[in-house]
Amino acid sequence: MSTHRWTAAGLITVVAALSVWLCAVLSAPAAGEDTDAGPPPALPPGQAPPLPKAGALAQPRSQDQVGLPAALTKSVIPPGSPLTPAVVLLGEKLFFDSRLSGDGTVACATCHDPARAFTDGRPVSIGIAGRAGQRNAPTILNALYNKTQFWDGRVDTLEQQAALPITNPFEMGAASIGDAVAKIAGDTDYRGQFNHAFGRDVNEQDMLTAIATYERTLVSFDSPFDHFIAGEQNAISDAAKRGWESFNGKARCNLCHALTDNQRDATVFTDNDFHNIGIGIIRHRVVPLAAQAERDLAQGHLQDVDQAAIASEMSVLGRFLVTKKQSDIASFKTPDLRNVLVTAPYFHDGSQETLWDVVDHYNKGDGLANPWLDNDIQPLALTEPEIDDLVALMVALTSPQYKERGDKDYARQLALSKVSRPQRDTARAFGPKPPRPKPPPL
Repeated sequence: MSTHRWTAAGLITVVAALSVWLCAVLSAPAAGEDTDAGPPPALPPGQAPPLPKAGALAQPRSQDQVGLPAALTKSVIPPGSPLTPAVVLLGEKLFFDSRLSGDGTVACATCHDPARAFTDGRPVSIGIAGRAGQRNAPTILNALYNKTQFWDGRVDTLEQQAALPITNPFEMGAASIGDAVAKIAGDTDYRGQFNHAFGRDVNEQDMLTAIATYERTLVSFDSPFDHFIAGEQNAISDAAKRGWESFNGKARCNLCHALTDNQRDATVFTDNDFHNIGIGIIRHRVVPLAAQAERDLAQGHLQDVDQAAIASEMSVLGRFLVTKKQSDIASFKTPDLRNVLVTAPYFHDGSQETLWDVVDHYNKGDGLANPWLDNDIQPLALTEPEIDDLVALMVALTSPQYKERGDKDYARQLALSKVSRPQRDTARAFGPKPPRPKPPPL
């Protein structure tokens, strides 16, 4: 394969070159890939999750996707990015290589399983030696469109994002990036691939660049909703169509899941901003935690912020860990909604099990005693049919590679919603918005 360095406009071409042979197989998972819906099995104490396989769902995605925003895609590729097949293939290999972890048990793919739309299906991720973090694993799909990475936006680029989990003691647990590099530098195949991709020996920066470049090929569109927006009126159900109207109206979803408040956004489903939506804050000692964060993270060292976010109770502070602004307390990044059906459980702490739970949370305007609650959170007065319509819309955002899993998980979530709706509070949902208490001094 050529080692020519493409310009930003070359992403689509590279993806096409890598995925021509996939056109016939991407609709079905590769042998050995997890196709069961629902949560993954529990782990024995001290054990890391099994390593996912790099099957067809791990491959760079085809350019032939209805709804793929070509202009936006070109604009978010960093200038000079080495978008070559050799670099992408190297990045994929590194993404699945557990040798980058401290004990050889955990890889990037452990928390970002292609079969689960590059999430792990757990409320919070489990890393080296079975250590549980504080955050739910966000999908890597379409992460190239994020203006910041991680739930709290503590880094801007995918290269920076690739580095931090490798050394976090609750994730991959390597002693240092240099240690991880040394483990693969002795591999003859890797030395050949690095030289083919970059023209030099194994090194830290090229390793991170390769992983990030691979992640930039994981674009996911072509859902029934995309076909509907493209003019295929029968591509989605009437319920999903009603859900789309509610999404941009009564349900107020577009206030966060769109690039602007006043124009419909059918592409990325995020405002790339941070919001306190009332999740988890009441059960934490937020004021003393914020004061502790101001002391402990006064120097703003990225490694310290990363460890606080993943390994400590200060995780609940969200964006505040980065900015130290009181208005950012317990604010977290708005996630993209694509493939949301197959990325349960939901929110930054994985506290909600079904899409019905998610809508119920917003419907009642939860977090009323939370002084930092986002101003847009309020009771919505959605009826049960209107809630079902919103769920139908989110189901319609499932890309074709995940249809089989999505069908199974929809059935599972629907059945669960019939017997368990812990977030439902109809009286509050149809009541007035109470005044928000003033924030206490830190």
